Amino acid sequence: MRNRLAQVGADGETLVATFLEKQGAIILARNWRIKDGEIDIIARLGEILLFIEVKSRTSVKFGHPLESINPEKAFRLQRLALAWISLHDQWGADYRIDCAAVSFRTGLTPEIDYRPGVL
Repeated sequence: MRNRLAQVGADGETLVATFLEKQGAIILARNWRIKDGEIDIIARLGEILLFIEVKSRTSVKFGHPLESINPEKAFRLQRLALAWISLHDQWGADYRIDCAAVSFRTGLTPEIDYRPGVL
């Protein structure tokens, strides 16, 4: 059985994937992984490839979820996006790296803070 933190993360990614599909995006991959790391969601919205990092939390006790994306993590996401583009022969495609924060608070509807093109 998954631990609680892993379940919160998976639930957040599912909510963001559903959110994106409602915007007209097509989900191409979830939890795409290579030895250098993982991209939570890869999608296509029109002609734009989206590489999405999802951070989910049950409280803001340790700050906003997106505060955990430091310069090292941002650089890794950029490298991973380029690796996916290379491996899938998508050179020349427009792309952007988006981030989403999902807040799960007891008794409240989960909230998505979606930020396009942050990196």
